[in-house]
Amino acid sequence: MSYITCKDLTLGYQGKVIVRNLNFTVDAGDYLYIVGENGSGKTSLIKTILHLQPAISGTIQFSDGLKPNDIGYLPQQTTSQKDFPASVREIVLSGCLGREGFHPFYTAKMKASAQKAMERTEISNLADRRFSTLSGGQQQRVLLSRALCAASRMLLLDEPAASLDPDASASMYQLINTLNTEDGLTVIMISHDIHAAAKYAHHILHISETCTFNDRDAYLRSPEGQHYLSMEGGMHDGRNMD
Repeated sequence: MSYITCKDLTLGYQGKVIVRNLNFTVDAGDYLYIVGENGSGKTSLIKTILHLQPAISGTIQFSDGLKPNDIGYLPQQTTSQKDFPASVREIVLSGCLGREGFHPFYTAKMKASAQKAMERTEISNLADRRFSTLSGGQQQRVLLSRALCAASRMLLLDEPAASLDPDASASMYQLINTLNTEDGLTVIMISHDIHAAAKYAHHILHISETCTFNDRDAYLRSPEGQHYLSMEGGMHDGRNMD
């Protein structure tokens, strides 16, 4: 059954339309890559799914019991976040608040969830480290752990490998794939890395003037997919902001 059904969605802000007529579905266990040029509306779509901004028109329907607090979200990291003055454990624990609600103190259940998330992303040894002292790849694993604390059924990831070196990027993509295939989390991910999409995606949503939604193989055979694969400079540029 579909977790998310998007029908005739038009997105924008301050009255300006940035993308029209989005139609796609996300099923339980799916791995959806969202690709497209800078400013095409990819991040706006994620924020609309999360109810952080309204759609101009059209609908996004949740089904099969999916609720907003079943979804973990990893946004694009900003420069100020890289210097956040907190420990790894504190940041990961904060992800429990969206799922469990406000508590004056972290409960034993929250602490167990945070520990499990850190173990799953292989950062338990960093729990007491200050976040700002970590490498870029380590920081992204911390933020992914935080999203895992909020996620029981779905992860929404906005350029999770942006600005990482090739080895750290490959490790991050492999970890996310494991969370999908072994842990059963449904994944929706924005990425400029079409080569990673070709390896891991089940479906690909291409947002542009003409939006397309296909399974991975059909997309890679399409004119849009062939064109995107041929574009070598922008595929690994993590500096985009929609």
